[in-house]
Amino acid sequence: MKPAVVRSTLAFSAIVLALSGCLQDGAISPSHAGNASMAPAVAPAAAPVTANRYGLPDFSGLVEQVGPAVVNISVTQKRARPGATSGEDPFAGDPFYDLLRRFGVPIPGMPGNGGGSGGNRAPEQIQQGVGSGFIVSADGFVLTNAHVVDGATEVTVRLTDKREFKAKVVGTDKRTDVALLKIDATGLPAVKTGDAEHSKVGEWVVAMGSPFGFDNTVTAGIISAKARRLPDETYVPFIQTDVAINPGNSGGPLFNLAGEVIGINSQIYSRSGGFMGISFAIPIDVAMKVKDQLQKYGKVSRGRLGVAIQGLDADLAQNFGLDKPAGALIANVESGSPAEKAGLLSGDVVLGVNGQKVADSADLPRIIGDQKPGSVVRLSIWRERKARDINVTLGEQISEKTLAASPERKGNDSASGKLGLSGRALTAQEASRLGVPGGVLVEGASGPSAKAGLQAGDVILGINNQAITSVEQFRKLLDAAGNRYALLVQRGDSRIFVAVRIG
Repeated sequence: MKPAVVRSTLAFSAIVLALSGCLQDGAISPSHAGNASMAPAVAPAAAPVTANRYGLPDFSGLVEQVGPAVVNISVTQKRARPGATSGEDPFAGDPFYDLLRRFGVPIPGMPGNGGGSGGNRAPEQIQQGVGSGFIVSADGFVLTNAHVVDGATEVTVRLTDKREFKAKVVGTDKRTDVALLKIDATGLPAVKTGDAEHSKVGEWVVAMGSPFGFDNTVTAGIISAKARRLPDETYVPFIQTDVAINPGNSGGPLFNLAGEVIGINSQIYSRSGGFMGISFAIPIDVAMKVKDQLQKYGKVSRGRLGVAIQGLDADLAQNFGLDKPAGALIANVESGSPAEKAGLLSGDVVLGVNGQKVADSADLPRIIGDQKPGSVVRLSIWRERKARDINVTLGEQISEKTLAASPERKGNDSASGKLGLSGRALTAQEASRLGVPGGVLVEGASGPSAKAGLQAGDVILGINNQAITSVEQFRKLLDAAGNRYALLVQRGDSRIFVAVRIG
């Protein structure tokens, strides 16, 4: 029985610590800045990782030398208290509150513990969050994640020697989830940055940070994949690892075995909220580009093309006459955008920018975003089965839309007609509202069209780069096109190309 009691006690202690250090309600103790003159003057040097007597890697030398440059970040936030004005219990449904109540732990200020009812509490609650970061220059610049300091009214940086500094948020970039902080100190130990581009899948990496508020925690693993694209993310080719990352690790460094930072630990894939073997880090080259702009300008400026893009699958590539599915397919060109002024068209495929290949559609926003607004870039495009170059003067980015690489395919094999489509021509009012000369409104889809992902409510605007103004024209173009079609489809506010193949 004793081991079970010990495990329960440890689990309970960990939860209480998480409450006191990670995204919790409760009073916040004031922090005090340390004495800058006490800062160590020598930055850590890289240490080789050796094997221990069992033939396994020994990270102790690396941790000893790079550890002082890793910091704990605590933030104070003020948020509206749920139920503060309605009179309901503001802690209702809070799993930590329920757990502590079952253990009989009195928490001042919680309903039923002498601190007044939830309805009498202040409309704002003070929360404390915890994260990680690392020093990138000896004069006090610190990198972390933007989501760590989001909405913070106070940020405190604590070094491994227990000195604490109030930090100024120099700037944040939510697109890449990078934030730059500044503390008033000099002679600090700083990390050495490595080359994430040349890191290899399968090589060992080490993470350091403060999971659940436990400072200076070290975990190790391998790089599982590179250039990983996450949903709705177009600017960061994430490094995927199996290094144990948990809440509080966010913003901490990912080291290679030379003691160089190659990434910022940012996200995990989890069904439970805890680590499940998949974590993601922002490549350090992406983060340092953001850091340089934040330090110089306080914000990040990116080039803007003004197009909606999608990826190409094998069927779409064949329809456009490409020998492989590479590049970014332009589904829509915004009115008045730099792309429209340069003559880019829906159906163009961008294969390169200034000689740099666009291997995947997600490469284009990142490459364009790295350019300065007002700069001229040379796009290598594929149009009407021929390659050509177009120069574009970029604007300043507001938002760049990226669509799914291919529409979801579903449906059954029972076809009605050649494509399995039923529909009608757009009315004049519908065409005017969409800003198009005409099109076909899909009312039902089965067979090949349903397999391709077409659905009721879609509007077919073109086939194989030829605009459609009537049902009759659509039928004629279908008959002339054979058994492969690239349909330009309006779906909601977006336009995408859908590849349909018969047989």
